[in-house]
Amino acid sequence: MTRWGILGPGRIAHKFVQDLLTLPDAQLYAVASTSQQRADEFAQEYNIPHAFGAYEDLINLPDLDVVYVATPHVKHHENVMMLLNGNVAVLGEKPFAMNGEQVREMVETARTKGIFLMEALWSRFMPGIVHALELVQSGAIGKVVSVKADFGFKAPFSPENRLFNKDLGGGALLDIGIYPLFLSYLILGKPVTIKASATFGTTGVDEQNGIVMTYADGQLALLDSTLLAKTDCVGLIQGETGQIKIHSRFHETEGLTLFQEGKEPTIIAFERATHGYDYEARHVMQCLAEGRTESPQWSLDDSLNLMELLDTIRAEAGIIY
Repeated sequence: MTRWGILGPGRIAHKFVQDLLTLPDAQLYAVASTSQQRADEFAQEYNIPHAFGAYEDLINLPDLDVVYVATPHVKHHENVMMLLNGNVAVLGEKPFAMNGEQVREMVETARTKGIFLMEALWSRFMPGIVHALELVQSGAIGKVVSVKADFGFKAPFSPENRLFNKDLGGGALLDIGIYPLFLSYLILGKPVTIKASATFGTTGVDEQNGIVMTYADGQLALLDSTLLAKTDCVGLIQGETGQIKIHSRFHETEGLTLFQEGKEPTIIAFERATHGYDYEARHVMQCLAEGRTESPQWSLDDSLNLMELLDTIRAEAGIIY
C-alpha cells in the first residue's frame, strides 16, 4: 500500500485524487493547504485521515510514502525543495518549475539525497501516447519527417485568473504549450534550431505562441498553443511511409489512427473510465516498490531537457517572468 499526500488541494488535485481512488494499492493519507478550512473540506470529501493548514506539516508525518504537488507553477520549486529537504518522495506537477535553474537544483538535491522525484507529465503514461511511440520505434511509418501539434482553448479572461496572472506563472506556453513541446521531444529529441514567437495580452502573459524547430536528421516540428480559441488539439506524426494521428485532445488521447501506404487506416482505441492520472500514479508506485529514485520512462534528465527547451523558447519569444 502506497500512502499519498496531496500538497495544494485545487482543481487538478481533485481529479488526481479521484483517479487515485481507483487504485487498490493506493491510500489517501494526508492533504496540506495554506488554509486549514480548505484542507479539512478536501479531507472530508475524500476521507483522508490527516489534514494540515501548513505545507510543512507533511514533512513530519510518519509513514507518508510520496507527495503529489499541485500548487501554481511559481510555487513548484519552493514546495518540491521543502519536501526533498524533508526526505519526502515527490511527484511534482508540470511545468516542473519556472526555469532550468530551479529544475537543476531540484534534480541535484533529489539525486544527492537518493530521494524519488518525478515531474507529473501525465501524458507520457497515457496508453495512446505510449503506443504512438512504440509504433514510431517499430518503423510502422518509416523515418519520421515531422511532428505537428496544437493545443488551444478559449479561457474566460480575468486579470486575477491563474492563466492570465503573470505573478502566478500564467500564459499559454507554460500551461498548455508544454504539451506540444513534450510530444515533439518524445518523438524527435532535442532540436538543433528553435524559432518562436508569441502575442501578449493586457496582463503581459503570452496568450498564444508558435514554435518551429529543426533537427539534425532534417525533421521539423510545428507547434502552437493559445488561450484565445478552441483548436483541434491533435498530434500528427508524419513518416516517410505513413502517419500517426493522435486524436483530440492528444495529450489525454483515447485513440489513434494509423495510416500506412497501401493499407486501410487503422483506428486504435484506448478507452478509460478515469481522467487519466491513474497511469502516472501507478507508475510512481511501481518505481517506489522497485526502490527507484527516478522514472525510467520520464527521467529527471528528460525534465531538465524539456525545461531548457522552454527557457530557450521563452527567450526567443520574449516571454519574461
